[in-house]
Amino acid sequence: MDNNDLKRLPRLTAILTLLQTKRLVTARSLADKFDVNIRTIYRDIKALEQAGVPILTEEGKGYTLMEGYSMPPVMFTESEAYALITVEQIVLKNNDTSLVREYSEAISKIRSILKHSIKDKTALLAERVQFRKNTSGDSTSNSLSLLQGALTHFNLTDIQYTDENNKVTSRLIEPFAIYSTQGNWVLIAYCRMRKDFRAFRLDRILELKITDKHFKPHQITLQTYFDNCRKKYFSDP
Repeated sequence: MDNNDLKRLPRLTAILTLLQTKRLVTARSLADKFDVNIRTIYRDIKALEQAGVPILTEEGKGYTLMEGYSMPPVMFTESEAYALITVEQIVLKNNDTSLVREYSEAISKIRSILKHSIKDKTALLAERVQFRKNTSGDSTSNSLSLLQGALTHFNLTDIQYTDENNKVTSRLIEPFAIYSTQGNWVLIAYCRMRKDFRAFRLDRILELKITDKHFKPHQITLQTYFDNCRKKYFSDP
């Protein structure tokens, strides 16, 4: 880099972080974020390339980093990344805006060092995890991590489930989303036995097996699911 590049190092560092955080970044979005013109962004990208950063250009889409490239040496496993994303959803509900702001900045940096394949899965999980209210610190289940993996990999899951009447049934389900309420984690899944979406409390799952069979991703959003439940039951699910 020349002297001019060094003077704009903070912006170059921020651009590199964004490139590591997202699969694709457009020149226009970068220009808008840093309040500069697109030509400046072109020069910034060129400066990063000259510094040895392997930036690839996808015509008509934007910039992306070569698979496998990351600056920091630390790496997270898939389960560790899921845990961080889950905590993020809890923090985002906090009343203190400073905590939300600082944690959001921190998690953005963490996302920047994840592998592309894990980025996609954590992005999906962030859309499919919701935290409502937890009034108890007691442990009620031990299957959240496994179900997060089944959700993001679209694995059919076989469970033994106890309902509110203590009746045990075997269910083949398609994990869709997870939320927490009243001290319990709840899995929303398409139940092949009932041929509809159902909510399963994790503390009532007696056994579970993640199969190697896959299901087709459902196109509805978590918010759509909740909206449908409100229309059906006239209250929050």
